[in-house]
Amino acid sequence: MTLNRLFITFGGSGLAPKAPGTVGSFTALVVGIALLQVVPMQTFFMITLLVTIAGIFEINKYEKLTNTHDDKSIVIDEVSGMWIALMFAIASAKTMPYDYAYEIAIISSFASFRLFDIWKPSIIGTIDRKVKGGLGVMGDDIIAGIAGGMLTVLLLKGLEFIL
Repeated sequence: MTLNRLFITFGGSGLAPKAPGTVGSFTALVVGIALLQVVPMQTFFMITLLVTIAGIFEINKYEKLTNTHDDKSIVIDEVSGMWIALMFAIASAKTMPYDYAYEIAIISSFASFRLFDIWKPSIIGTIDRKVKGGLGVMGDDIIAGIAGGMLTVLLLKGLEFIL
């Protein structure tokens, strides 16, 4: 396996025979949680930015080499989107006064990111259909991550109001 393929499949998680996007997203969630145990949020943001930018270029290389677009095994886009949603979730959970906010944030960030990534409403779907190359592959997941993160923040704030 080439370094390019290893990177865009996020260590091979995108090679799962069933639901590679979900497997890649879950792997990204676990790695993201582990990273946040050892680096501050600002560093995690910079890692996410670096992975996102590198992902665009590496996907472009892979697609040019294989003459494909948005192959199912490419999950580095899910990594970026999941980590974006996770940043919103964890930052918000830290401000919540109730028990289990962290756990709720983690579960909600995963579920809401996958919801938007699969459903592809509005601009997410437009980017997915119309933007080509690495930017198109990454773009819809970046917006899905933002939307999933914002939905998680709304859920956490709603629970704060109820509880």
